[in-house]
Amino acid sequence: MKVQRIIPAPGQESVWDYPRPPRLESTGREIQVVFNQVIIARTRRAYRVLETSHPPVYYLPPADIQMQYLRPSPRTSFCEWKGQASYYHVAVGERRAENAAWCYPSPTPDFTAIAGYVAFYASLMDACTVDGERVTPQPGRFYGGWITKDVVGPFKGEPGTMGW
Repeated sequence: MKVQRIIPAPGQESVWDYPRPPRLESTGREIQVVFNQVIIARTRRAYRVLETSHPPVYYLPPADIQMQYLRPSPRTSFCEWKGQASYYHVAVGERRAENAAWCYPSPTPDFTAIAGYVAFYASLMDACTVDGERVTPQPGRFYGGWITKDVVGPFKGEPGTMGW
């Protein structure tokens, strides 16, 4: 299937210019996660994972997350690039989001910088922002990328993209 890449405007990135295997890079942008009216995470010390056809996935240091709101989940998954992932439920007050965040406790050598760092599904949080801009969740139920105005697709996860 031929993908019609969106041409990025000045100041934008195309996910079709991201590498495969993915690249890990640090970012000083302010990342914030809100659930049940509580800021559960805020940092300028995140990493982002950039992979062909995917919007960036942001991994936040546990020191900048209110970890008391994260509960370990029995769910796991495996990434051919990063290794075995563990999941968390997010619970604030009476609200709970199942398997809403994940981390790689012992990632592969290329991703050791994000060992224990946590990523959140924007679709399950009340708001996730990058430098104050509210993100759009990556389509689909599996992927956890965050779409901002400076990233263009098309993005994996949309209908008809499973073969990408």
